Amino acid sequence: MRGRIDAMAERLVAVPGIHAVALGGSRARGTHRPDSDWDLGLYYRGALDLAALSALAQEVQGSPVEVAGPGGWGPWVNGGAWLRVDGTPVDWILRDLDRVEAVWSDCREGRYEVGVQPGHPLGFWSPAYPGEVALGHVLADTRDELTKLRAETLDYPEPLRKALADAAWEADFSVVSARKSAPSGDRLHVSLCLSRAFGILAQSLHAHHRTWCLNEKGALAAAAALPDTPAGFAERAGEALRGLDAAAVETAAEVVRDVRAVLTGTSAT
Repeated sequence: MRGRIDAMAERLVAVPGIHAVALGGSRARGTHRPDSDWDLGLYYRGALDLAALSALAQEVQGSPVEVAGPGGWGPWVNGGAWLRVDGTPVDWILRDLDRVEAVWSDCREGRYEVGVQPGHPLGFWSPAYPGEVALGHVLADTRDELTKLRAETLDYPEPLRKALADAAWEADFSVVSARKSAPSGDRLHVSLCLSRAFGILAQSLHAHHRTWCLNEKGALAAAAALPDTPAGFAERAGEALRGLDAAAVETAAEVVRDVRAVLTGTSAT
């Protein structure tokens, strides 16, 4: 299958507007299962020939494919297509190269955004754009633009590390909000507050170690595996998310305190 993916990448960069293609997801990180998807980032500039891309998708799959153009899947994930090639899922995900470079410039200055995006219940954190480039494998690159950008993103910016580590204050705030709702049994609000808190802590811990965190999937376990993460981090978070009562909120508060101690260098561990 890898040979077909490489050949597909070469055909994709022949579509007007597409400058580069990168392999992402678990396949790029080496954590995939035999049945895992093949995630391809399609990096384009300016106007994209959607008709040509749709025709190629249909040819590759052997049947009609719905291709979402820029913005069709929301403001951050952008667009793309879900294909099946010989029974194997292959995802094409559009990425505006101009926007990726702009986000990378912001990240180097310690600026980031968290945007509303379908499929990302805790929001889309803009550093995911350079993180995808850093963790991906460039398959085709007509002008070496993505290759050069990837080399830059391998050096995690100190201003971004500090900004995301400092963001842990919001985890504390979220727990305080949950504490107000727990006595009334408002499980929806408590669950949202605690989920938000743990998601922020995962981002902060990754940044603390200059490691890219791309989304919520697997973020809790990945953060738990990082050096100096407080003992029982993932287990205690899971306990709080199952309980969603006053005791659960206090468990979450302890986790937040322990993580913030690590981030500020005041932890005894």
